[in-house]
Amino acid sequence: MTAAVQNTVPTRSERAQPARTRRSSAGGAALRTAALWVASAVIGLGVWSFLAWWYGPTTIASPTQVVTAARELAESGVLWTSIWASAQRILVGWSLGVVIGAPVGILMGRVNLVRQLLDPYIEFFRFIPPIAFVTLAVVWFGIGETSKIVLIFYTSVFIVTVSTIAATVAISENKLQAAANLGAGKLQIMKTVVLPSSVPGIVTGARLAMGNSFLTIVSAEIVAADHGIGSMIWQARNYGRIDWTFVGIMVLGIMGFLFDRVLRVLSGRYLTRYGVK
Repeated sequence: MTAAVQNTVPTRSERAQPARTRRSSAGGAALRTAALWVASAVIGLGVWSFLAWWYGPTTIASPTQVVTAARELAESGVLWTSIWASAQRILVGWSLGVVIGAPVGILMGRVNLVRQLLDPYIEFFRFIPPIAFVTLAVVWFGIGETSKIVLIFYTSVFIVTVSTIAATVAISENKLQAAANLGAGKLQIMKTVVLPSSVPGIVTGARLAMGNSFLTIVSAEIVAADHGIGSMIWQARNYGRIDWTFVGIMVLGIMGFLFDRVLRVLSGRYLTRYGVK
């Protein structure tokens, strides 16, 4: 009987086997993902090179020409100055949009009076593209940084507000009723139920607003800016440098990818308990 019991007890190596299997599976998945990324990049570069060869350098700059132009702009300092200027404007305007849009969205989602007062303005202005206000922004705020930041804020705030409203309205009434039955007041319900439940919607709205901020910054910088990615693209048009235009497009894509990736990593690390994935 003792021998039979001893044979059923797993050894140390047997207990460690599932952990090794999980690590091996995770490593294999990471390798497959990396391989797919590399294959996708190779295919994309191949298609790009073919189109550049087919249509000629005056229409589509080849990857080699773009790398050469990027090195030229980097050595002159124009590229780094443009990246820094655009990044600052996007981050400041987007942050203001999130900081203001999230509380407004929560209030509109929970307080009917606030929603009835502000909803007509939200529904009116969110359908007007920021580019329509570029001239007015320059007239009202000048050609400095304020006009660009205001336009980025305008782009972001309505997206965050609407996304937050949707998340707030979707909160189960059972949760709210349970908190009230346990003696929670309106402020406590707002802090312990409404705000945590709205976090995923706020994050989603923030990510969408970040994407739209990149759309707006180009228009704003083309009209009135000495530095920035939009200004660099406009100067490329004036000088007939199609390769500079492609550099600006590639830089915008890379910046957007990195900004969104950082936002996803930070929200996934610090906001997981609120349901953010």
